Amino acid sequence: MTAAPLLVRPARAGDPEEVRRLYEICLRTAALGRDATGLVGDPRLLGDVFVGPYLAHSPDLAWVLAGEADKAVGYILAAADTAAFERELDRLWWPRVRRRVTGPVKAGSPDAWLRSYVDDPPHTPESITGRYPAHMHIDLLPEAQGGGNGRRLCATVIEALRERGVPGLHLGVNARNGNALGFYEHVGFAMLDDGPETKILGMRTTP
Repeated sequence: MTAAPLLVRPARAGDPEEVRRLYEICLRTAALGRDATGLVGDPRLLGDVFVGPYLAHSPDLAWVLAGEADKAVGYILAAADTAAFERELDRLWWPRVRRRVTGPVKAGSPDAWLRSYVDDPPHTPESITGRYPAHMHIDLLPEAQGGGNGRRLCATVIEALRERGVPGLHLGVNARNGNALGFYEHVGFAMLDDGPETKILGMRTTP
């Protein structure tokens, strides 16, 4: 029997069970696309950095790839105005996360990197946001990879941004993640900043 195609639908940002599932997907894909379970002492912190901000502050640009029993097996999250989004997180999201995460962490550990991100969140330079104001983040479990699913999720975000008149979209990729870099370039992204640790790619979404 042929499996039913996976469905792209809006994320249910107000559903605690779905939020937990998206946090789980983030954890299970955080090690360059592989499972990071056991690599971080606070597994929730990954979701607090890479999933929660979008569900709380940009829920209208959040979609999931749903499989059997409507269970999420992937997601794509975006913000139309990165600069405004980062300011809102500075004011509302990061202070909330800081109140939750306390105590020492091992220097050089993944937890230490995540805590540094929470304590001093990076801000995208205007040289990027000026032409590519939106940004996105996508993760798929291994069983959802291939078959055009990532492309469908990207197309969903790009179309939504076009409808809003947002002129450009960017994203960051770990420089060691060759598979992801190849995928984004195949979808139509071009290199904007060829950094040694993080590559920034962009795409114009309107003429």
